Amino acid sequence: MMIEVSRLVKRFGHKTVLKKLDFSVGQGEFVALLGPNGAGKTTFLRILATLSRPNLGKVRIAGFDLPGQAAAVRSRLGVVSHLPLLYGDLSAEENLSFYGQLYNVDNIKARVDAMLELVGLSGRRRDLVRTFSRGMQQRLAIGRSIIHDPDVLLLDEPHTGLDQDACEMLDDVLRQVSGRGHTLVMTSHDLARAAGLASRFDVLSRGRIQASVQGADLPEDGLLAFYRQALEHSTVEEAA
Repeated sequence: MMIEVSRLVKRFGHKTVLKKLDFSVGQGEFVALLGPNGAGKTTFLRILATLSRPNLGKVRIAGFDLPGQAAAVRSRLGVVSHLPLLYGDLSAEENLSFYGQLYNVDNIKARVDAMLELVGLSGRRRDLVRTFSRGMQQRLAIGRSIIHDPDVLLLDEPHTGLDQDACEMLDDVLRQVSGRGHTLVMTSHDLARAAGLASRFDVLSRGRIQASVQGADLPEDGLLAFYRQALEHSTVEEAA
């Protein structure tokens, strides 16, 4: 397994957000993590990204344990959120080169060229990022996140704030990244978009993964019905 999480607990003061959560992802899977606002999706991704520590439980990524081996895990992770984390006064290629140097990427010029080609920005390589549209910045952020060829890519609502055309271009990049064998975990509120991208769907509600299904095994009435049923189950279970 590329990601293994067992009985994970995360508290903020007296509020327990994640409650003995179990989760595992195999190499090359693309998992869409679904759930209502406040379910703990971003909190969970922050723990996987080494940006937050759990109170209890075990987290293992690419064979390394968190938080003890966080440095080793970071070198194998790429992280994308609704904030692109780019330098506006640097060009596209300068941004990628900078992040590549941070990760000691070999043959960095060729790698930067490959990433610009992947995300469709070769023609804007020398333009300052602050002149880019929101969608272009998000595509460049994907290139930034995989410049070091990470095993795992974590995406927290990457389509937030994008128009339809930008979303479709970002989807195309994500499909290409997934097709190259990377393991992806993406939080999303957009079930239709998630359905067109992911190979597996997990529903996080009330601090736990309530249901999980492979795309090929979705019921005939689709992802929305599966999602609603998972939320209803979590409500009944909580009441019991």
